[in-house]
Formats: sequence, C-alpha cells, structure tokens
Amino acid sequence: MAVSLKEFDSAIEIVKAVDHEITETKNMLNGYLRRLEDIRALAEKSRKIREVVFKFAGKKTTAEAGEISISGINLILDAKSIHELAAVEEVVRSQQEKLIALQKAREGLKWADQIGETEGVKFLVLEKNGVPEKILLRFASEL
Repeated sequence: MAVSLKEFDSAIEIVKAVDHEITETKNMLNGYLRRLEDIRALAEKSRKIREVVFKFAGKKTTAEAGEISISGINLILDAKSIHELAAVEEVVRSQQEKLIALQKAREGLKWADQIGETEGVKFLVLEKNGVPEKILLRFASEL
C-alpha cells in the first residue's frame, strides 16, 4: 500500500486533484474492462477446444498451472488465457474499489466548495493508494 503526503494551497486544489484521479481511474478501468471481455472470450474458446481435444484423445483435462514461486513472486510457466483472465479480473476489482473510494472521498469534500479565501492556510493530504484519507490544516501563524 502506497502512502503519500501532498501539500495544497486550497481546498479547491484538493477537489481538482481528486476529480482528476477519478477520471484517470475510470479511463484505466474502462481499458481493463475492454481487455477483460476480449480475454474472457478467448479463454472460453480455449477451454472448449481443450475439452474437445482431450475428449477425443481419451484423456482427462488437467489443471496443471505450472506455477512456481521465486522470492515471493509467482511465475506461471506456459500461461494460458485463463491465467491472464484471472489477473485482469483482479486488476478490475482493484480499480473498481479505488474508484468507489475516490467517489466517497469526493463526496466528503463537498464542504470545500463553500470555503472562501484560504490565504495563509496549507492543506496537507495523507493519501493511501491515491485516495485522500486525512487532511491537515496548517495556518501561517503555525508555520
């Protein structure tokens, strides 16, 4: 989990940054969803072909993944479309969760539209994976 601290000069800048992150996340999610559909179709075709071939060969289908772990990283030898499908599905779920968290954060920032002049105030935003979790206000007299 990536944690960062960003400084803004106004609450409006925070809102713009969240709006930008929402747009970027939606674009990325849409790309993965398109890819998911392509891979899903290919994986289904591959599965059907394998079943037919194994049936005519008189062998049972096996789910040998050829997966090994090296220093905590899993490596799948001779990866099939079904493996890619699982990986892309995991990315899609993660992007959907991030989008929901960003949209909740944006909803929670509605108060920012009503703040007037903020000269002399710094906004420090603690983010986890690009999602604002905490906002610290520092006033010029405390700098």
